[in-house]
Amino acid sequence: MRKSIIAFGAALALGGAVSSASAEEIVIATVNNGDMIIMQKLSKEFEDQTGIKLRWVVLEENTLRERLAADIATKAGQYDVISVNSYQTQLWAKMGWLTKLDDFSASYDYDDFIPATRQSLSVDGVMYGAPFYGESLITFYRKDLFEKAGITMPEKPTLDDLAGFAEKITDRENGINGICLRGKPGWGENTPLITTFVSALGGEWFDMEWKPRLTSEPWRQAMDWYLDVMKKAGPVGAATNGYNENRVLFSSGKCGMWIDATVTAGYLLDPKESQVSDTTGFAPFPVTDKNPQAAGWSGAWALAIPASVTDNAAAAKKFIEWATSKEYARLVGEREGWLLAPSGTRKSTYALPEYQNVAEPFADKVLAAISAVNPTKPTVNEVPYTGAGFIDIAEFQALGTTIGQNIAAALSGSKTADEALQESQAYAERTMERAGYYKK
Repeated sequence: MRKSIIAFGAALALGGAVSSASAEEIVIATVNNGDMIIMQKLSKEFEDQTGIKLRWVVLEENTLRERLAADIATKAGQYDVISVNSYQTQLWAKMGWLTKLDDFSASYDYDDFIPATRQSLSVDGVMYGAPFYGESLITFYRKDLFEKAGITMPEKPTLDDLAGFAEKITDRENGINGICLRGKPGWGENTPLITTFVSALGGEWFDMEWKPRLTSEPWRQAMDWYLDVMKKAGPVGAATNGYNENRVLFSSGKCGMWIDATVTAGYLLDPKESQVSDTTGFAPFPVTDKNPQAAGWSGAWALAIPASVTDNAAAAKKFIEWATSKEYARLVGEREGWLLAPSGTRKSTYALPEYQNVAEPFADKVLAAISAVNPTKPTVNEVPYTGAGFIDIAEFQALGTTIGQNIAAALSGSKTADEALQESQAYAERTMERAGYYKK
């Protein structure tokens, strides 16, 4: 263990790290998920090696997205390094709001990144966000509950399969919900999940004329499936549960199944993090006969630098190069355990014997899920946009937020599914018409 840490320090020194006498300080805004908290915990290593001080702003996901959007649009410059996802990277890079990240040292090895992950953070072949972890969707399930119920998870489960399984393994008396799904409203919470269900059922957000399709049959079927399965087998108060809340529920044994980000796989097998580490199984995102290739979303959490950052740009780049390097992945494995090493980013991580020894139950499934998504053709029908789980237009953030709120209202029972979709359709029509995509 010590050998690698020493080698890591040497690599930084060879890369031209600044003197330990430097008084530079950079401000990093990041989300409060597990991987980012580990980064914060281990960053003392970076400070000791470079002398660059780090000041952290760690926020809940929806709050972070709102603050970053306001900060970068107004060029307020509060943050030197920001955590962004694929949608933000694509959109903000095209607007000239992010700094190119194409000049790291040779040892950084850009070609080591999984192509789908790197592509999701690049514009015209240039990377604007350095992947901290990449992800798609996967189905987590409790093998012990399936065995008790006498059911077997198929190699390619369908939406109908999962609905039936959820009812069979729900055990209200013992606090076990058959399935947990994101219900918290937000363009990065429930909206992308519903979008993937719509895609699985052959639907899309817009037709080729940019006319909204939110009351089309696939949207109605997706809503009906989601609301029905959550009513019969979901947790109480599901409309307030996002990624972090569902992760706690599943890892504490309160969910029989959970469809969510592949990055969680390692945590669920870690006995320090999960009470169901010895009974968790992994299956693909569900398919349907209308879209047998449905594979979930394509995305990544990444580190980027606002273009307005100038004085601290060199130090910010130095930090990003460190936090997304091969050596950082090894550092996480050695300090925190190999199950928690950054996933979905570097091919070299999957080649490490230490990682293979612990990640064998899910590693191939995670790589298959990430590789199966084609963000340039995210739907069965031809559409004028790209993005799997999001749409690469500026209006998507407002659309995703409002439509997520309507979906959450339907889940909590304050609106019907039909009201939620009708109101979403009307809002989308107004938004797209005002933005000049079409005229009535």
